[in-house]
Amino acid sequence: MAAPRARGCGLSGLLPAQTSLEYALLDAVTQQEKDSLVYQYVQKVDSWEQDLSVPDFPEGLEWLNTEEPMSVYKDLCGKVVVLDFFTYCCINCLHLLPDLHALEHTYSDKDGLLVVGVHSAKFPNEKVLDNIKSAVLRYNITHPVVNDADASLWQELEVSCWPTLVILGPRGNMLFSLIGEGHKDKLFLYTSIALKYYKDRGQIRDNKIGIKLYKDSLPPSPLLFPGKVTIDHVTSRLVIADTGHHRILVVWKNGQIQYSIGEIFYVAKDKKAEKVSTVAGIGIQGTDKEGGAKGEQQPISSPWDVVFGSSGPEVQRDDILWIAMAGTHQIWALLLDSGKLPKKNELKKGTCLRFAGSGNEENRNNAYPHKAGFAQPSGLSLASEDPWSCLFVADSESSTVRTVSLKDGAVKHLVGGERDPMNLFAFGDVDGVGINAKLQHPLGVTWDKKRNLLYVADSYNHKIKVVDPKTKNCTTLAGTGDTNDVISSSFTESTFNEPGGLCIGENGRLLYVADTNNHQIKVMDLETKMTSVLPIITSENAVVDGPFPAEKQRTLPKLPKSAPSIGLSPMTACPGQTLQFKLRLELPSGAKLTDGAPSCWFLSADGNEWLLQGQIPSGDIENISNQPTISLQIPGDCLSLEAVVSISVFLYYCSADSSACMMKAILFSQPLQITDTEQGCMAPVELRYVF
Repeated sequence: MAAPRARGCGLSGLLPAQTSLEYALLDAVTQQEKDSLVYQYVQKVDSWEQDLSVPDFPEGLEWLNTEEPMSVYKDLCGKVVVLDFFTYCCINCLHLLPDLHALEHTYSDKDGLLVVGVHSAKFPNEKVLDNIKSAVLRYNITHPVVNDADASLWQELEVSCWPTLVILGPRGNMLFSLIGEGHKDKLFLYTSIALKYYKDRGQIRDNKIGIKLYKDSLPPSPLLFPGKVTIDHVTSRLVIADTGHHRILVVWKNGQIQYSIGEIFYVAKDKKAEKVSTVAGIGIQGTDKEGGAKGEQQPISSPWDVVFGSSGPEVQRDDILWIAMAGTHQIWALLLDSGKLPKKNELKKGTCLRFAGSGNEENRNNAYPHKAGFAQPSGLSLASEDPWSCLFVADSESSTVRTVSLKDGAVKHLVGGERDPMNLFAFGDVDGVGINAKLQHPLGVTWDKKRNLLYVADSYNHKIKVVDPKTKNCTTLAGTGDTNDVISSSFTESTFNEPGGLCIGENGRLLYVADTNNHQIKVMDLETKMTSVLPIITSENAVVDGPFPAEKQRTLPKLPKSAPSIGLSPMTACPGQTLQFKLRLELPSGAKLTDGAPSCWFLSADGNEWLLQGQIPSGDIENISNQPTISLQIPGDCLSLEAVVSISVFLYYCSADSSACMMKAILFSQPLQITDTEQGCMAPVELRYVF
């Protein structure tokens, strides 16, 4: 089915009608009233003279969980389709997955419903197909997923933030959009009424969609996406979060499994009964950002790491369980005994409450712990001794490592990120000091008490880094950045694939790393500087390792149709002359440029690629107040006397009062006339535009 003529494909076209519907729903009392309002809305949108049609998926995109690439107007014709615009690092996107699973359990493709994940990456690492494959497996995504690495559909529809759901009718006509998480009731209401409306008109097809689950092609492995690893220093046993198998493994240091807790249960030789009990959480994702109830009665949200600690130097044993509460962007505490926290009154044993973080997703440091802001804290480590006396926090979405004082709760910056607390895009792969160092979505930290050093799992850079907290110097310890699995090697030749956790063992000699996407535990000898793989030995002595190689390359993204195109006045230049273009772009009032990748510029010259040989064809835009100057040297041997050079600019920015992240682009076209006459020195061409 060919795409019908559209009246415009941006989500803004839905806004007036859907806003009126949602105001009306606020006044509706009964379910019948709500159903009627939504039915009337669908009837109204369906009767528009021209559909608000979604563009088809661009050709050449990579697909997962399907037998072949899909088309909205061929394969999905006759279906109500939910497009899930997501990126796999985003905690809000992960929170949405249970709602989508429930929807798919209620309505199948035979009923006329299909969910399609449109992966639109935030971080460069997330554009790599093999990394998306790993996420699809890790989070048990069973619907089709398309890797829209250049965010083409995102930009065509003018999507503004992760996650966003777009609900389509059976002609590819847009009906609804839902932004953010927490809209399960609306999701079910809108889809159920859309299915009923179009079934009443005979427009729903019950044909099955060609689903081919990627997970069905994988060989068995003793580990599947291990996310964290820690050590019991008393017995020297390792404890591994075997995430993909939904279990905890307790293994001896030779890799022999002693216990498996979770989906697969392994009985130890002594048959001694072991007990697993819940200390915090009720099994349902919570939204409470204060806490204060007993642990087993306190709703919590996506706890991604825990570490034992004490409430003060005078306490001789661990009486606090610190929790990285990624879902609410906070650090929580569970009291294992009655005691006090900094700036808190006496608290009863079992109390579970917020310690630091406002709950706003920010990179905000503050002397008052409740006014500080974290962005998906994912790893914790404790340095209880003076002069440190702090928690180290791997704050993944701000790409920073932060500290939380155990004495007064003050939250401070250590390395990575930038000073603007609203900028969650200041990432990269740069060794340096403090804010000059750059990380990319770090997920784990561990403290080396012997050397007074902090090790960081710099997950999306596929490296292990080391930080001296005294000098704030951050350097690469191991990992080339390549994800191809190297089994045994020196630190400088070793490879990792999104390492998620790490811990120190053997009196500071060994560093154990959960090499998540390689399905392994790597062992780094800090004295010999060699890396090896810990064999995971089952009762049958079977050992399986399974690497997923990946490639990285930078290509010119597709410009959205809404991107303005500015033609510049023709310029005369001679061979050997260097032209300069100075970016002078202005963001909306209050908006903040997202420093570092992926805000960037590209040079292109369609039909005259000889102009770009030996040139720097692209670069990052790191600071809106100090935008780059782009240089182009005309080659000595010119193949044409006329050419057009295009400068494409892609900006990511966030509004100052919102966590919504925008993508905008602009194209400047510079006609060139090549002459043998030597030209005088020219001032840089200013590329101006106000968004």
